[in-house]
Amino acid sequence: MKYILLIIIKLYWLFKAKNKPPCCIFKKNCSRYVYEETKKKGFYMGLLALKYRIQNCKYSFEIYTNPNSGKLEMILPKGDILETEKIAERLLN
Repeated sequence: MKYILLIIIKLYWLFKAKNKPPCCIFKKNCSRYVYEETKKKGFYMGLLALKYRIQNCKYSFEIYTNPNSGKLEMILPKGDILETEKIAERLLN
């Protein structure tokens, strides 16, 4: 099953529109993240990674400056907080 998921992701990379600008809110895009998680940790963990990204990769996030650290952070729809290093560059400019 692990290899089927990896092949599906590779097919997605092959057929997705190349001229479309990236829209992922994460620095590491969703398909790359799920591919790496699946390859390292197996099919089940890959599915969990996919579920997490689908549930959080929406436009209802909020970017704010943490008053304690002074760094930008992002609150995801499910309440998780991302540090600056994990936020897509296009959202930080």
